[in-house]
Amino acid sequence: LRLKNQLINFAIDSTETIQVMADAGTFATSYQIEGSENCKAIKNITLAQLDANQAIHKLRKEYEHNLINDTTYVSKLAEASKAYKEEALKYIYGAPMSTAAYFALFQQVDGMLFFDLYDKTDSRAYGAVATSYDHFYPESPRTKQLYNLALQSIKILRGQRKLDLEKIKATEIDFLEAELPDIHGNIVKLSDVAKGHPVLVNFTAYQADWSPALNMELNKIYTEYAAQGLRIYQISLDSDEHFWKNAASNLPWTCVRDPQSAYSQVAALYNVKQLPAIFLLDKNGDIVKRVDNLQQLANGVKSILK
Repeated sequence: LRLKNQLINFAIDSTETIQVMADAGTFATSYQIEGSENCKAIKNITLAQLDANQAIHKLRKEYEHNLINDTTYVSKLAEASKAYKEEALKYIYGAPMSTAAYFALFQQVDGMLFFDLYDKTDSRAYGAVATSYDHFYPESPRTKQLYNLALQSIKILRGQRKLDLEKIKATEIDFLEAELPDIHGNIVKLSDVAKGHPVLVNFTAYQADWSPALNMELNKIYTEYAAQGLRIYQISLDSDEHFWKNAASNLPWTCVRDPQSAYSQVAALYNVKQLPAIFLLDKNGDIVKRVDNLQQLANGVKSILK
């Protein structure tokens, strides 16, 4: 329902009659809707998304005016995203077959989904809605979309496993390319580094407090497995280029930096919402695992060396 540039989202089926009451000045946010609990849920989800959007835009202004540093900015972004997801999950798990659940799952900010396909917890939300839609709406195009996404997520998080693909064909994961400058200004493609090799891709910020400990852990891994073909492609999102060059100059793996920093399109491609983020790619360039716990890193690396 639209009034100029203000929108009210709702979903209705043939058995329902709804009534919408709204003031023109606050049409999209303060309306009342009767006759559908599903539509009320969509309103609550919309308001949660607007709150997150406003918080993120406020953070962006503070960051652009150098009022907060890189680490704080990324951390606060994650907090705003988490607040939205906590509200959305009430409807996703409360009624996964509803249009409200589908609506909640695909809300975005700046073109990025709140729910991350590569995150183990978020993946369950995709799976819950996909399973319910397959049961209640097996012929719906949305069901096929959900299953493609859910199966893609499973492939990334749990590796290849046998699935019933008689009804739904999963979409293959394409190589996610990055072309960024190293400390000498030379453009280095991830695909060139990865050619014939398993690769650890790390999004990081050298100015963060945790960066030295992370690099020490990566150095242990690299020292042990480089001879077996492991490559590391480390992407800095630091805004301070000089600091990054000094910190990266003695590291033995490929170090590049995205000048877009917190606005990195490469990070968006990988759906990175907080740092550090580590992805493991096999010799074919497919993402096979996202490592959320450094204690699991060694075992993850071993799995892509096979």
